[in-house]
Amino acid sequence: MEAYLDNSATTRCTEGVRDVVVRTMMEDYGNPSSKHMKGVEAERYLRDARETIAKTLKVNEKEIYFTSGATESNNWALIGAAMANRRAGMHLITTAVEHAAVLMPMQYLKEQGFRITYLPVDEKGKISLKDLEDAICDDTILVSIMYVNNEIGTIEPIEEAAKLVKKRNPKILFHVDGVQAYGKMQVFPKRLGVDMFSVSAHKIHGPKGIGFLYVNEKVKIHPLILGGGQQKGMRSGTDNVPGAAGLAEAAKEAYAHLDESTAHLLKLKKRMMDGLRGLPERIVIHSEEGDKSAPHIVSAAFPGIRSEVLLHALEEEGIYVSAGSACSSNKKLPVSTVLKELHLSPELLESTLRFSFSRFTTEEEIDYCLETLRELLPVLSRYARH
Repeated sequence: MEAYLDNSATTRCTEGVRDVVVRTMMEDYGNPSSKHMKGVEAERYLRDARETIAKTLKVNEKEIYFTSGATESNNWALIGAAMANRRAGMHLITTAVEHAAVLMPMQYLKEQGFRITYLPVDEKGKISLKDLEDAICDDTILVSIMYVNNEIGTIEPIEEAAKLVKKRNPKILFHVDGVQAYGKMQVFPKRLGVDMFSVSAHKIHGPKGIGFLYVNEKVKIHPLILGGGQQKGMRSGTDNVPGAAGLAEAAKEAYAHLDESTAHLLKLKKRMMDGLRGLPERIVIHSEEGDKSAPHIVSAAFPGIRSEVLLHALEEEGIYVSAGSACSSNKKLPVSTVLKELHLSPELLESTLRFSFSRFTTEEEIDYCLETLRELLPVLSRYARH
């Protein structure tokens, strides 16, 4: 049996996504910039995709820009907005538990002269609104806080944070990395007070290499990619029609099944957490129960067993999990920045795995994983370092 429990790293495409991607590659393959009918057909796919995505967010389709994925979206939101608004101030705020696609652009901006404040988190990975309020100053121009933590599933208080920021200064831009939230919960940026919102398609059963950035039409932002002037000159390069069409189909399917999917994921999450607690070995679960955190992520430590050893032992049995963010691990499994910020002991830092589900994950996969852990843990514990 195979159990794919690494859906926060990537998901398999749905058949509907596959079909529209193939159609736009094999039949309606025109360049949207071309003036003939093939180009017009391709442009229609882009227009329809923007309209579909905009409806899920309740925003205007002209505020949706396609990118190569959330890494580009985050880079563009942070660097593009910071550079465009630097005369208003040179202070940026983010959290200490962001994805590398936010932390690295922040480091770059620091090298350009910006001052960065990194908000700490509590033992559950959540920021303090008081810390955020204290960090805001007259020089602050941008705040970036992820919606759902990709490693432990913590849901940050985005709405409250946005209200606080806008109350202090309505001109401060608020960016949200929404990769693990979009398609898993309702997100309405304008209602929340979010100015920019980053998304990646392959986290919601869409194709890899495509994402989008929502940019409120009032936001002043510089383009990062220059060239042929596509997307109103804000993101040049030949439009990825198959990717955009696939992303839109994935978004449409995700929100059509949202309620039943959420209920299913919460059921799987409870089954996994209850099963882990029922194992005879000591296991420390980092994720919060129920809807206090994301429904699709369970992070747990297996003290005494290195995460890399357990990950590969599970892989031998056809079970696929993660030891953290797939993007930042780069195959070497370093100690997670997120887990460090939770102030975990070295023993827990080195023994944590992430199990993540999708609406296609079955109870049988969860049970198979738990049964395998019940067999593996006693064996691996014998070789634990003392």
